[in-house]
Amino acid sequence: MNIIDPVVGAIINYIDKDPEKNLQAMANLMSKIAVLPNHRQQIESVKSFLDDKDSNWYKFTVKGIKNIDKNILKTLMINFLVNASLKGIPKQQEWEQKLDANVPWAILMDPTEACNLNCVGCWAGKYNPHNLSFETMDRVCKEAEELGVYFIVLSGGEPTVRMKDIIKLAENHRNQVFHLFTNGTLIDEEMIKEVKRVGNITFAVSINGLKDKNDEIRGKGTFDKVMKAMDLMRENGVLFGYSATYTRTNIEEIFSDEFVDTMIDKGAYFAWYFTYIPVGKDPDVKFMVSSEQRKYAYERINYIRATKELFAIDFWNDGEFSGGCIAGGKRYLHINAAGDVEPCAFIHYANVNINDVSLKEALMSPIMKAYRKRMPFNQNHLRPCPLIDNPEELLNIVRESKAKHTENSDASHIENLYSDLEKVAERWGEVADDIWNSKASVKKEA
Repeated sequence: MNIIDPVVGAIINYIDKDPEKNLQAMANLMSKIAVLPNHRQQIESVKSFLDDKDSNWYKFTVKGIKNIDKNILKTLMINFLVNASLKGIPKQQEWEQKLDANVPWAILMDPTEACNLNCVGCWAGKYNPHNLSFETMDRVCKEAEELGVYFIVLSGGEPTVRMKDIIKLAENHRNQVFHLFTNGTLIDEEMIKEVKRVGNITFAVSINGLKDKNDEIRGKGTFDKVMKAMDLMRENGVLFGYSATYTRTNIEEIFSDEFVDTMIDKGAYFAWYFTYIPVGKDPDVKFMVSSEQRKYAYERINYIRATKELFAIDFWNDGEFSGGCIAGGKRYLHINAAGDVEPCAFIHYANVNINDVSLKEALMSPIMKAYRKRMPFNQNHLRPCPLIDNPEELLNIVRESKAKHTENSDASHIENLYSDLEKVAERWGEVADDIWNSKASVKKEA
């Protein structure tokens, strides 16, 4: 028995008895098994906000431990905090040294390209129809755990189309978290019953605004279906959040207090914010936010974190916390439903197919190596992306690696988008550099 086993047992015991009373004790136990210095620092930060019972983060934590189903709470605390973070990250770093390749914190897989909706601007809308076999997904999960990867993200298409297979994956890999990006319209009582039973599945429900804005993009009636699904999950103690893509036309609404508070009232614990990227279905650079709108998103995501009982992340504007781009296996990679192993859900190029290679071999493919040697793509981490912030980097990566474009249309190929994205990057670069330099000046003065 290693030191982690009795600590895990003690944490579960605290959750069963009186988790609110024992929050500090659980944090102290986490400190005992933290290997990396930054993990110990993060735990100390958590302990400080647990001392402030008026803070939004304390209220957020207490709400979760009171309202999330006990089996889900226990399973996810161990799988996410212990396995995926305290235990998994040191193991990932060991493998990174052995392989001389990026080893991710999470694997994103698409079980299927099938979907019951036809949303405007879908990033996955121009793949050919495919499905990953259960056997392939099962193997990827096993190989991921060997590398210390315990966080499996499932997207699509609509992943709940394959819910029976996903439940089997969750049963086979009980130490891992399965995080589903879903449109939410197929979530029903039977699905919730199974999710509560296995305990290691969470949902991020896609939504593009309040009723009119959302249905304009996702289809008439989808907002009401999503609200019904959220009510069902909240009433059953299922952990879920929302995923919102901001565009030139909906950005003010999905960052508004009204929208965010509605999501919190519905039971959301976290939020993923993504800026629109011109890939997939009918790519349109004009649908992207302006540089001033992206600055607004940056300001609002920090406002939400400072004031709301919600864990909110902006996939692009939080590059300053992740050291730049997290794709290319640095923190995650993407396996589409055909099996193509891509650096990112929005970077549709690949050299290898997971049906033909192991996960380790995929991490050492030419495009992953080309990614790795260039990271970070910009010293200003508010300009992290090789597609929309530094398009010359992606152009060089694709040319050097000779990776194939995995969509069935060339409309979003970097060779065709480059001139437009170069202008987008230049405009955002001026704004981002002002923010970055201002923050650097404040730090220097402090």
